[in-house]
Amino acid sequence: MMNNEFIASDIPISVVDSPSVVLELIYQLKIKDVMTRAVVTCNRTDTLRHIREVMKENHIGGLPITDGDTLLGIVTLEDIIMALDKGYVDKPADEYMTRNVIVLEDDMPLSFAITYINKYHYGHFPVLNKNKELVGILTSRDVVQSLLVEMNREVLRLEKINQKESAPPDKYSKMSFTTIRHDFELAGKASTEIKKALKSRNIDSGIIRRIAIASYELEINQVVHSLGGTISCTIQPDKVIIVAADKGPGIESIDQVMQEGWSTADEWIRSLGFGAGMGLPNTKRVSDEFSIESTPGAGTKVHSVVYLNSNPQGEGSA
Repeated sequence: MMNNEFIASDIPISVVDSPSVVLELIYQLKIKDVMTRAVVTCNRTDTLRHIREVMKENHIGGLPITDGDTLLGIVTLEDIIMALDKGYVDKPADEYMTRNVIVLEDDMPLSFAITYINKYHYGHFPVLNKNKELVGILTSRDVVQSLLVEMNREVLRLEKINQKESAPPDKYSKMSFTTIRHDFELAGKASTEIKKALKSRNIDSGIIRRIAIASYELEINQVVHSLGGTISCTIQPDKVIIVAADKGPGIESIDQVMQEGWSTADEWIRSLGFGAGMGLPNTKRVSDEFSIESTPGAGTKVHSVVYLNSNPQGEGSA
């Protein structure tokens, strides 16, 4: 862990109960849409004194150490202060940089960046692509600035929509989306489209939030754990039905997967910020009706129903 990373303030944004327009942006944007691409770096042979000057010139508090596009470690402002205090500021970065760096991937949803920032309180997160190459760096300032820009665009878009006369949407509709195993780039598309459809019907924002949580958790669950499948949403006058059906590998023990924190995710999935073991428990928590059927080797089907005039105990509305 980067126990000497430059400390940052939390982002005052929740990935669960923020206003619906903010949540939509959080799950729609990817880290690559927000990160700083022009990354200032140094080499492993550069001295801490030299790195201090680079930090000062660029007004940054953390600097990745690289070999080409490969991330080797990171040197932070705290590292420089300690080097000055203990008299080894002329030593090379290779001897004192933090090597076990917590990173983000550019295809991750922005929601994971916010979770990481609020969990670890680090000022800078290096961003890698699928080939493990350094392609950017992310700070809390990047996140806040990008959300402000996108929210301004959303306000302008909504103003244009309100200027046009449009027929009310049908009370009954059905949507279906395909998920692909480990395709994190498209993860969140289903839940985003479902939220848009619900918002167009002027459904209570608290109920939309519950449905959004259920659809997102089921969608991510398929991307992480299954061989691919479908997420379908049926909007009826009195309820919304989400059905997640995948092709396998199925669940050995349903009782176990319904325990909070229990997960079969491997270390690679966990390193990406997934596999916390909360997907199905969270889905059940926000549902008025919930059921799960699974056959080992054959697949899993989950039903989540939320009534449009309900508000179960423990769930607040906006």
